[in-house]
Amino acid sequence: MHSTSTPQLAVVTTTVASAADAQRLAAGAVQARLAACVQVEVIASHYVWQGAQHEDAEWRLVCKTLPQAAGALRAWLRAQHPYEVPQLLTRTEQAETDYAVWLAQQVDG
Repeated sequence: MHSTSTPQLAVVTTTVASAADAQRLAAGAVQARLAACVQVEVIASHYVWQGAQHEDAEWRLVCKTLPQAAGALRAWLRAQHPYEVPQLLTRTEQAETDYAVWLAQQVDG
């Protein structure tokens, strides 16, 4: 029995306070070939900032990229981000081979 490895991709997530910022960052990351796909989701965030508790609508960007491009994507997002302290989280996911091949063709890694 031989083992087949499942391709890996990286998922970088961040949040912003407006649909316009979400659109700007999503389109920019894809155009810069740092992400193959960016999904934008409307969410509600509960958090404490500068001593006060907040509940705000936010837009979460879920950016799919190559593991070796995740650092460059995070650096680009930080430079473009409107927040003083942006959430930039990265995780590794397993992908189907055909999706991983497509993703690799879209990202400069």
